[in-house]
Amino acid sequence: MRRWPWTIVAAGLALMAIALIAAVGSDPDRLSSVFGHTATAAPQAAAQSMPVPVTAVVKRTIPIYLDYAARTDSIRSITLQAKVSGYILSQDIADGADVKEGDLLYRIDPRDYRAALDQVKAQLQRDMATLEYTRGSLERNSELIKTGALSKDTYAQSLSAAKQAEAAIVADRAAIQAAEINLAYTDIRAPFPGRLGRNQAPIGTLVNVGGAALNTLVQISPIYVTFTPSEGDLTLIRRAADAGPITVEVTVPGDPGPARTGTVTFIDNTVDRATGTITARATIANADRSLLPGQYVNIRVLVGEKPDTLLIPQALLGSSQLGKFVYVIDQGKVAMRMVELGPTQGPLVSVIKGIKDSDQIISGNLQKIGPGMPVTAQPPKAGS
Repeated sequence: MRRWPWTIVAAGLALMAIALIAAVGSDPDRLSSVFGHTATAAPQAAAQSMPVPVTAVVKRTIPIYLDYAARTDSIRSITLQAKVSGYILSQDIADGADVKEGDLLYRIDPRDYRAALDQVKAQLQRDMATLEYTRGSLERNSELIKTGALSKDTYAQSLSAAKQAEAAIVADRAAIQAAEINLAYTDIRAPFPGRLGRNQAPIGTLVNVGGAALNTLVQISPIYVTFTPSEGDLTLIRRAADAGPITVEVTVPGDPGPARTGTVTFIDNTVDRATGTITARATIANADRSLLPGQYVNIRVLVGEKPDTLLIPQALLGSSQLGKFVYVIDQGKVAMRMVELGPTQGPLVSVIKGIKDSDQIISGNLQKIGPGMPVTAQPPKAGS
């Protein structure tokens, strides 16, 4: 194959280029038709910022609570026992029922005690007749001794008999009162409002004074809630107590109902050396009687208020290995702010450190953004 000198090849290519330019002139469209693409490259599209909804930081005064696990206790709890012996005649209120003060709970067979009462009443009538006779005799002897027709010894005997008859009347009346009390004890009544437990003396059971228990009665409205604050919290509680009654909120784990309110009514006078805690107690109305003694509950003790607290929605918090964070807009770009959190206030959570009250918290498109991405603030939609 014949090889051409490079000078001849270069000269040929130059002649072809001159001919092509002469054919198309300066028209770029004709030039593009020859080469099949645009002669000038389009400039690269500028990066666009993403619109994101934002929410403002809330600034308000919030209450300061101390939270504890607690247990409920009854204000009064007694074991019902008989004060007289006899057979159980009836149980007038069912097991587990709520009762009022004075309600009849049990009846013991009263026949023996009613007979004893009738007997002492008869004795009183007999002694009153004796007293009437001795007084009449004393009056007659008083006239006779003035005339000397009666010896002093006989008059002294009649005077003594009259005084003995008066004393017998006093004793009879005391015996009647005792018999009436014993008869009243055959009706066992509620000494205070509360709730009965399980019956332990069926009808027909022979009960004795101070013997086996018949039932238990506990007061559950109001009710105590006992908790044990630490020695370090005692200063806050004491300071709050100096300002007035300390309000508490009591909730039952797993119960979605509203919290029950009450006040702290007792703080013990000694700190437990072993645990470093002190026993305190709040009183709750428990009007619906849903809390029972011995139940575990949670208690929040209001010890003060903290002004100018920053709060953000809990739903906007993210998590990383370093802790909790939120996304904010900083100079038109996304910035990640690590935050230190405080107590919650419903759907909001207080922020101790990490944000300012002027920050705009990004509340949407959180899965599509990252630190450094350009964004445009957009107010949240109504109702969001």
